[in-house]
Amino acid sequence: MSRTAPAGTPLDDAFHVYDTTLRDGAQREGISYSVADKLAVARHLDALGVGFIEGGWPGAMPKDTEFFARAAAGELELRHAVLVAFGSTRRAGTTAARDPQVRALLDSQAAAVTLVAKSDRRHIERALRTDVAENCAMVADTVSFLRGEGRRVFLDAEHFFDGYKFDPDTALRVLEAAMTAGADVAVLCDTNGGMLPLGIAEVVTEVAARTGFRLGIHCQDDTGAAVANSVTAVQAGASHVQCTANGYGERTGNADLFAVVGNLVTKLGMPVLPDGALGELTRTSHALAEIANIAPDSHQAYVGASAFAHKAGLHASAIKVDPELYNHMNPVVVGNGQRVLVTEMAGRASVELKGSELGLDLAGHPDAVSSVARTVKEREAAGWSFEAADASLELLMRSAMGDGAVAPFTLESYRVIMEHRAGGEVVAEATVRVLLDGERLIGTQEGNGPVNALDAALRAALTPHHRWLADVQLSDYKVRILSHGTDAVTRVLVESTDHAGSWTTVGVHGNVVEASWLALVDALAYAALRERGPVGAGTA
Repeated sequence: MSRTAPAGTPLDDAFHVYDTTLRDGAQREGISYSVADKLAVARHLDALGVGFIEGGWPGAMPKDTEFFARAAAGELELRHAVLVAFGSTRRAGTTAARDPQVRALLDSQAAAVTLVAKSDRRHIERALRTDVAENCAMVADTVSFLRGEGRRVFLDAEHFFDGYKFDPDTALRVLEAAMTAGADVAVLCDTNGGMLPLGIAEVVTEVAARTGFRLGIHCQDDTGAAVANSVTAVQAGASHVQCTANGYGERTGNADLFAVVGNLVTKLGMPVLPDGALGELTRTSHALAEIANIAPDSHQAYVGASAFAHKAGLHASAIKVDPELYNHMNPVVVGNGQRVLVTEMAGRASVELKGSELGLDLAGHPDAVSSVARTVKEREAAGWSFEAADASLELLMRSAMGDGAVAPFTLESYRVIMEHRAGGEVVAEATVRVLLDGERLIGTQEGNGPVNALDAALRAALTPHHRWLADVQLSDYKVRILSHGTDAVTRVLVESTDHAGSWTTVGVHGNVVEASWLALVDALAYAALRERGPVGAGTA
């Protein structure tokens, strides 16, 4: 099936993938999009091939008004998606033509408008302080007016499932008012997020049978079921699904666009994205997380870094025979990849598969495989963790293979002094003595902490002899206390970068400085390995 369409029209009007990241998703605590951010998000979503992008509420939010103005001025050229403005129906006691908020929707120049309307009689009477008849008149008048101005209209029936349970006739009257006036879709909203899949299926099926209207679904995730509820609604007859990138949204969030689309395409066989776009799912998810300044969820379905990661030795043994035995799908289809985690649970198969992933052929080195598996179990029992430290694991594997990947120096000693100076400044001073090709080198540097000072002192000693070290930077440092009391064990993860990528190393000791030193030594050993040629763990 060909998936191309002229600019400004949805790819397939038989089914709508509708994204509301820029409005509903932006209500997540901690997210604050600038107008430039909003334009960037819209471009990513359009490139993925969603059918509709809700840009925000013009007239109510100054940033949203500016966003639509800049989009209309040519800063946002959409190839696949239709830009949608969000707003409410007219106020009670006036007309749509005279309502400034409705006029702002027209001024946005968006080709489509989504109107939110109360569909729960309790909200109509208590929140709007009007009656059902006037509420329906507000809906019909606003839809009719916008349709007369050439706009496509969707109705978000707010609190629909709660309202339908309380008073089904009122909820259906609101839908009828909108659809009779010319709305394209009646979107059933689980605004409080309290529904479960069987309840969604029952209501959607019943409403479809009673009305014959085209239905949409909008689910919040307060029960942790937003994705399941959305897919269930589609299976029950909804042909318009509203989601947000990575499930962003108020409270616990909305239905995750990437999980919903992943399910619709790979499980239900629905071609809801352009040809080839599904492979961009993971990249798009991570790009939008970056714009939102939120770390990607490593355990997110389909697109998370751990979505196809396997830890148990039993799993690895089966995957070695056939990757499909423990993957629900080929991760490459959604732009992701399979990973094997080598931990205390690892067996020989896990070590071999992980070695292959890192570019090492361990199959011909059975003694090395046994050595690595044994060492990993022993070290992890003492608090080490190699799951997030592939570079340290690769060094361990190469050492077992006799590869000779070692630090480009031999430590003689190091010393760190902490000084609290007048005025409250706290400074660390480190002195490092190392041997390099028989020559004794000394480096002394200050830093804002012991690890920073050690790193600087080591570089001061070594960089004149290894110029490539100038490209290596310490980019992240994580400390975890593994036990408590005077005998506490500390695990340190160090992330390093150079011009070509990044890598992570681990160190464990009862002393946090020594744990940090062990991680730093591995980091430089791996940097030396990278200097020799291509390696596995250091890909950005």
